[in-house]
Amino acid sequence: MRVAIVHYWLVSMRGGEKVVEALCDMYPQADIFTLVYDPKKISEKIKRHKITPSFLQKIPGAKRHYQSLLPLMPFALESLDLSQYDLVLSSESGPAKGITPGPQATHICYCHSPMRYLWDHYHFYRAGLGFLPRLLFPWIAPALRVWDVTTSARVDAFVANSRHVADRIEKYYRRNATVLNPPVSVDDFAPVAATEDFYLTVGQLVGYKRVDLAVRAFTRMGRYLVVIGEGPETATLKRMAGPTVSFLGRAPFPVLKEKLARCRALVFSGTEDFGIVPVEAMASGRPVIAHASGGALDSVIADHTGILFDDQSEDGLIEAVQRFEAIETTFRPDLIRAHALQFSEANFKHRMQAIIDQELGRRQQQRARRPASLPIRATAARGGQAAVAAKAMRNDP
Repeated sequence: MRVAIVHYWLVSMRGGEKVVEALCDMYPQADIFTLVYDPKKISEKIKRHKITPSFLQKIPGAKRHYQSLLPLMPFALESLDLSQYDLVLSSESGPAKGITPGPQATHICYCHSPMRYLWDHYHFYRAGLGFLPRLLFPWIAPALRVWDVTTSARVDAFVANSRHVADRIEKYYRRNATVLNPPVSVDDFAPVAATEDFYLTVGQLVGYKRVDLAVRAFTRMGRYLVVIGEGPETATLKRMAGPTVSFLGRAPFPVLKEKLARCRALVFSGTEDFGIVPVEAMASGRPVIAHASGGALDSVIADHTGILFDDQSEDGLIEAVQRFEAIETTFRPDLIRAHALQFSEANFKHRMQAIIDQELGRRQQQRARRPASLPIRATAARGGQAAVAAKAMRNDP
């Protein structure tokens, strides 16, 4: 069986690329297709495979400014030749499922998210564009939405990384999806004997992550908060932060691991498609204070592995922290870690393989049920001659 893995772009190692690594483990013979590819930013496990980028790779600066090439992405994806593959696994976030598989291929899409900048985050992304792109985007986006919905018909089965994403797939594509949370390297994290008096928030510093809620709330409470991450909101967040809030920037993994294990709790105030950091915190034995939305509803169990709060505001977060501190001693690191282990890479690969096998079996049964073609009569092969003869007989007096 010839297998192809399609990923939107290979320019960093984040959650989506961890899914690609898991698929590479499952199918070591698979070829990889992508829009743009930066070998300096990709793991050796992925680089061991044959990687074919689209024609966007030849555009100067594409590896850094690939997102500005959005209008060309449909053409780039459809230019990739996957006609000879039996199984196509697309890793979709923006975009990947728009390839054109062969008619006999089984196409399974693991969807991290429908394209946010076309759908639920459209206004947020448009506001962050420069003057000219902001004027042009409303003219481009409708055609891209039509293409995005149309290409969902090329997928035989959708797999969503959370219930939140499954709901959006149903809303925008009118398709059902099996929910399978992404793999997390839970074995890379572990509890420690003693924690310290600080809370932690981790992630890219962009508006929709709502790190501003944590910075303002902990400044107001006078509680210690450590912020790990960088992004366009860094300067703004530092201006609003009080003396109890510190910024570490993009911390190396040993620092991240140590902070996750020693914090009182992880603060997760935004809405994410899934959110790997909360699982990493729980694998470290630490509880999570999360807004009750998105993927946090799949990973955090209220009052068992963390606190969920509904009011996504400064006051709502303060109330959640106060609730946490009132029952802080009831959280057991061993039970929190045990819960996190269900998100392991091994469990992901086992469940993903079962989904793939089921869909391959369904497609095989579907083909077997098709009726055989009716035999063609010998005289039918001479259809033209027979028709002429019949007409002559009718006209013969």
